[in-house]
Amino acid sequence: MFRTRTRHRATVRAIRVGRVGRVGRAVRASVAGGLVLAALTGVAPASATGTESASATATASATESGRRDGRPARPAGVSGSARISYAFSPDDEIRFTVDAQAAPYTRPYPGTNAAGGLPTDARGTVRYSHRVAATGQVYQAVAEVDCLSTGGPVATLTAVVSTSDTGNAGERIGLSIHQGSGGEGGRLGFSWGVANLDVGADGKPYQPVVGTCMAPAPFAPVIRGGFTVHHTELEPPLPAGR
Repeated sequence: MFRTRTRHRATVRAIRVGRVGRVGRAVRASVAGGLVLAALTGVAPASATGTESASATATASATESGRRDGRPARPAGVSGSARISYAFSPDDEIRFTVDAQAAPYTRPYPGTNAAGGLPTDARGTVRYSHRVAATGQVYQAVAEVDCLSTGGPVATLTAVVSTSDTGNAGERIGLSIHQGSGGEGGRLGFSWGVANLDVGADGKPYQPVVGTCMAPAPFAPVIRGGFTVHHTELEPPLPAGR
């Protein structure tokens, strides 16, 4: 799974080739969709009484406060840790730990239609490791989340590698997560596992840059642990001056 400078690296390379109130909800959803399109097209590709009553009042007040600025009281997020089963390295131990939260419009893109950021902007950390059964060697990496998109029990996110045993710091990676339900285990997909291949003008295959929030379907089953996905609808930007 890791791109290493060992025989395992050659195997992995071969595999890689092969988110107020009831009024206006409909309008806000439409605006959010329009924002995403505008942003993308503007960027060149590459109880009763007493305590219970007081508690309920406090909760309602906090929720209202959380929505007063147009944001949900709780942002979208993904968290958890799990070992997955990877079909191309069935004996290896591959683990992912994810802690990601939506932070809409916090990553400006000056000079574009997304100057104020995107509704999918996010923060958090991804940690992953791969123990090669044949050698006992363990490879690890840490990446900082920059994008998160959710839909029910499914999420896609991307993160930029900050530290790595295999020299790919600075590279963006993409993950997809399905939290599972009703006794069904979750699933996870990672951008360098079975996808993200293109062919250059010279006819040679290469791995293109992973775009924000881009990831393959969650193809690998979770065999131990799991993830929780908290979904919220995408948010429109705040009115100017707020």
